[in-house]
Amino acid sequence: MNYPKVYTSEQGCPINLVGKTGQAVQISIHSPSQYICANCERIIPDWKQQSFLWVVIVLQQSRYELVERTAKIETEKERLREKFMRFGCDLAFNLRDHGYLTDLIDPRTGYPLLSHPGAVPHDDTAVATALLKYQVIQNKCRVLVHPYWGTAVYPSTLISEAPPMIIESLIKGIAPMHGWQEMIQ
Repeated sequence: MNYPKVYTSEQGCPINLVGKTGQAVQISIHSPSQYICANCERIIPDWKQQSFLWVVIVLQQSRYELVERTAKIETEKERLREKFMRFGCDLAFNLRDHGYLTDLIDPRTGYPLLSHPGAVPHDDTAVATALLKYQVIQNKCRVLVHPYWGTAVYPSTLISEAPPMIIESLIKGIAPMHGWQEMIQ
């Protein structure tokens, strides 16, 4: 079966959401990068030879540029991580309830949250770079550069075998429970 490289309801257009504080969230669904294809069992060893996987990239706009390491920025990264973990768990468990193998990657550790950790961690920044073609600044840690938000972006990832239409439908149903509304373009 041939799948498009990126899937959203409008080809090439991410799901654009906005939070109650006005911070944007961009979610897109992709075929896995070559790294994920080659290393899936090393990243998520519980998953044995899945026929096809989809990668959901969740980018949250940060209040601050995430280039330096200060107490304020670390607090912001933790806030965004928690927001993703809540949203990601709701999405993952809904997809699992529909019978689809799904896991979210902890952005702090790079290891799956709902499966046993693998031999190698997943790298959200590398996946966003590979699939979205966004640039990275090499600092003490690698920082993603969003075309509109600059370095004020927090990447996170969910991996599922669910078809993109089901993933998108559940994202749009779950997002409002997390204070995220669709932006009218």
